[in-house]
Amino acid sequence: MQLAELFPDVLAGGVLAIAAVFLLAGIVKGAVGLGLPTVSMALLALIMAPVQAAALLIVPSLATNLWQTRPWSTLLALLKRLGGMQVGAFLGTLAGAWFLGAPAGAWAMVSLGLALLTYAAWGLFGSLPTIGPRTQTWLGPVVGAITGIITAATGVFVVPAVPYLQSLGLARDDLVQAMGISFSVSTVSLALGLWLNGEYSVAAAGGSLAMLVPAIAGMYLGQLLRKALSPQAFRKCFLGSLLLLGIHLILKEWLV
Repeated sequence: MQLAELFPDVLAGGVLAIAAVFLLAGIVKGAVGLGLPTVSMALLALIMAPVQAAALLIVPSLATNLWQTRPWSTLLALLKRLGGMQVGAFLGTLAGAWFLGAPAGAWAMVSLGLALLTYAAWGLFGSLPTIGPRTQTWLGPVVGAITGIITAATGVFVVPAVPYLQSLGLARDDLVQAMGISFSVSTVSLALGLWLNGEYSVAAAGGSLAMLVPAIAGMYLGQLLRKALSPQAFRKCFLGSLLLLGIHLILKEWLV
């Protein structure tokens, strides 16, 4: 099947642009360990409806995040620790999809812009407290549910999940694995939410599968880039770009 058949409403140049977005998102993912759905949603929202962008990111996001859940030897222990948060994220996403519908229209664009602004501003200027085990018991499900609602509204599932995970005092490898777990659950939940709203068809799944190729290629390039550049400099450029994109998406809707 040709790419044009998977994207019947998009010109050939547009298909190449979509592939370029996933290549760039994969580079960011490979370099910093997260950001594929954030970057892809932010850039695709400039050329298509948020619900279409959300449907396209499912396969690349799930495949790359499942890979990030390794090593299997430590997966079960981490799942037990984060179980309440993941249940909250799953139920929050489905509840958001049920009550809010699929992300569409100006409210979805503004919500996506606000999510990007919040995440970028926190990453650039925020500081995190350390959350103790007793607090995690009740706060984890709450954070998961809020993340789920934001996921249903915007297709982005890093806020407030990532700041919360970074406040748990996890070792670096455990944190990367925890983000893989959280992102995998959120991706599956988002796919179910889109399906419930009739927005995840066979054609959408085919287009999403096609975008796995540039995403994986981008991850490989990102891993090479991580060895060549300062992680701090790359992170600042990444977050600064998201900040500008968030402002653009909000102003675009408010000024129209």
